Amino acid sequence: MALETMIEMLQIARAQGYAVGAFNIVDYTSMRAVVRAAEGLAAPVIVQTSVRTVVYWGQSTLVSWMREIAEESPVPVALHLDHCKDVAFAKQCIEAGWTSVMFDGSAEPFEKNLTHTREVAEAAEAAGVSLEAELGKIGGVEEEIAVADAQSQLADPEEAVAFCRELKLAAFAPAIGTAHGVYKGKPKIAFERIETIANQTGVPLALHGGTGLEDDVFRKCIALGCAKVNISTQIKHVFIDSFVEYHNTHQEYEPLKPLAAQFEQLRAGVAEKIQLFGGAGWGATG
Repeated sequence: MALETMIEMLQIARAQGYAVGAFNIVDYTSMRAVVRAAEGLAAPVIVQTSVRTVVYWGQSTLVSWMREIAEESPVPVALHLDHCKDVAFAKQCIEAGWTSVMFDGSAEPFEKNLTHTREVAEAAEAAGVSLEAELGKIGGVEEEIAVADAQSQLADPEEAVAFCRELKLAAFAPAIGTAHGVYKGKPKIAFERIETIANQTGVPLALHGGTGLEDDVFRKCIALGCAKVNISTQIKHVFIDSFVEYHNTHQEYEPLKPLAAQFEQLRAGVAEKIQLFGGAGWGATG
């Protein structure tokens, strides 16, 4: 299938009470593992790229890999740019072939965030690309930008409504108490705020900082309106640990063998999350 946007994918998920898994890849192997996991469960899936990953591999390389894998796949796949803080870079990815982008102006004052997000929104809409935006400050580390717990800030429901009213969003990422990276303690999730923002904006919510949350927390967030769940740190850990573990166990230097082990562990981990989020079966065709 051709690459899709997140619009219909997330609207269906929100209406049916499940969430689409969005997984941050780092190379061709991880990209293929994410899509193969989705295929095994007949589930829609979002393949996410960080700005650093795009800069490392190059836009044309990532898009060509993704198109090749998606065209051979029977399930809906979106290619999404995660946490982009640069308007010009977001536009470049839109032109290069991403089917969805996230502009993250959450570090800016409300009006400036809205102005910059609107600029990206205009480019996205003209190209038929879906858009995600963020409000509030999500704690942790993302793209080497750290937000201390004391500086994290929950999204204000009234501002969220005003923000979403001005934009055509496929997904909205309000800060609700989660954090990027590895949790150092039990996160305090503002469940009531999730429900309020989801109901008042009518926009499918994106849950960031998914790695490390308990299963019941995922289920509750999804039930309250989170239709997209981001998993990044887990992918990074499995990517490194599986390769090292294979080498330490077998002590051989045939690269394709640890790569195969890495692929399988990535695929299995992604499949587990897709099942947890309730997406299995919702990407079936025919």
